Amino acid sequence: MTKDRIDRRFAALKAENRAGFVTYIMAGDPDAATTLSVLKGLPGAGADLIELGFPFSDPMAEGPTIQRAAQRGLKSGMTLQGTLDLVAAFREGDSDTPVILMGYLNPVLNRGFESFAVAAAKAGVDGLIIVDCPPEEADPLSDALEAEGIALIRLAAPTTDDARLPMVVRRTSGFVYYVSVAGVTGVKSADAADVAPAVERLRKASGLPVAVGFGIRTPDQAAAVARVADAAVVGSALVDEIESAAQLNENVTEKVLLKASELAKAVRSARVGHEVRL
Repeated sequence: MTKDRIDRRFAALKAENRAGFVTYIMAGDPDAATTLSVLKGLPGAGADLIELGFPFSDPMAEGPTIQRAAQRGLKSGMTLQGTLDLVAAFREGDSDTPVILMGYLNPVLNRGFESFAVAAAKAGVDGLIIVDCPPEEADPLSDALEAEGIALIRLAAPTTDDARLPMVVRRTSGFVYYVSVAGVTGVKSADAADVAPAVERLRKASGLPVAVGFGIRTPDQAAAVARVADAAVVGSALVDEIESAAQLNENVTEKVLLKASELAKAVRSARVGHEVRL
C-alpha cells in the first residue's frame, strides 16, 4: 500500500529525533521538464517528503506566489494526468520518498474518484491533499483512495475548534497538515509559540504526525517550527525561487535546490542542543 511510505518516513524521522522537511512545488512551473528535474533533485537537497501541486484555475487557498505558479502551470499545458506522469517518471529513480499531490477537488471530480485513485496509485502517489473538500463531503473520495492505499491528508487551522476537530481528523491518514496562519499561503508568518500547543492538540486528536505549513519562508522560521512539529512545510519560498530564476533565465533547478538545501539544513539541525518534548 503506497501510504506505507509516509508511515515509514515519519517513523524513521522519530527514530532520528528530528522533524521532516516537506517541500512544495507546482507541476508544470515553468514546464514539465523543469518540474521533473527539480523533483529528482529534491531528496538529495534534503526533502523528506514532497508535495506536488496540480494546477487549477481558482486556487482559493493560495497567495499570489502560488496563484502565479498555477497560472504558469496551466499555460505550460500541465494537467492532472500530466502531474501523475511526472510522479511516475520520478518513481523510476526514487522508490522511497513519499509524494503527496495537493490541489483542488474539481479536476479530481472531473476524472472520477475511482479512476483517479487507481491511476495515482499506479504512478506512485502516496497521499492527497484536497484543499476545498470538506470532511462532511469526503466519504466517496476517501473510499476510492483507501481502496488503493492512498492517504487523504486533512487540513486543520487555528479556527478549527473542539467541536469540529473530530470530524476533521476522521478518516485522515499519513499525517495532519496544520495551517499555521488564518489566511492564504505565503503571506503571513508562523509563530512557533502559537504552533506548539496546536500541534500537541492535533496529535492527541488524530494519533498522527503533524506537519506545519502556510507560514514558513526562512531557515529560522523552519527551524523554530521543526522544534515543535513533526514536519515543516515550505512552498512559497521555493516557488519564488522558480519564478525569479525563470524570469532571469537562470538555472531554475540549481536555484530552487540551493534554497531547499538551506532550509533542509535548518530543519535537520533544529533540535540539536534544544530540549524537545514530543
